[in-house]
Amino acid sequence: MKLLVYAVAVAVLMLLWNRVMPGLFPGTGRLDYWHALGLLLICRILFGRGHGRHSHRHEHRKHWGNLTPEEREQLKARLQNH
Repeated sequence: MKLLVYAVAVAVLMLLWNRVMPGLFPGTGRLDYWHALGLLLICRILFGRGHGRHSHRHEHRKHWGNLTPEEREQLKARLQNH
């Protein structure tokens, strides 16, 4: 399933690139499927996925739901003092 998602993502990237980039930057060539895969991998290496600020917020929300009301108040106080 994951492989299918990546295959579709590569195809979408290729189609978007070929539709948008040559119009914005006339010297930009068109991408074939394998170059789109390479570009997607480079972006993945450079920018990652799921390790940014938003994923940490999600973890905090999950943790927040497990706290008692007293623990929440203590955490709020610690965060305000920090």
